[in-house]
Amino acid sequence: MLHMIEPVASEQKDPLSVTIAWKDGQVTTLAARGLRLACPCASCVDEMTGRPLLDPGSVAEDVSIVDTDLVGRYAFQFKFSDGHDTGIFTFPNLRAMAEGLES
Repeated sequence: MLHMIEPVASEQKDPLSVTIAWKDGQVTTLAARGLRLACPCASCVDEMTGRPLLDPGSVAEDVSIVDTDLVGRYAFQFKFSDGHDTGIFTFPNLRAMAEGLES
């Protein structure tokens, strides 16, 4: 149910993670570095092939989230401490990431 994949709240208790409360009652926490490594922007993922372009070794272990913006009613955009801020993380993709971490 796509309408259930909506956040009702997000909170950043520390710069190394973000917690999202979903409409269906689930609450998930995502690590800043995991989000940075999963960035879907064209600088991080080849638009034609989907091949990752980002070298995980180039992302500091302590990369943090310095700001979060809501993009319309469908996504979040995170600004990371390494200056990267071009990825748009859709709600379904964030939820899928969270479920992958929980399994």
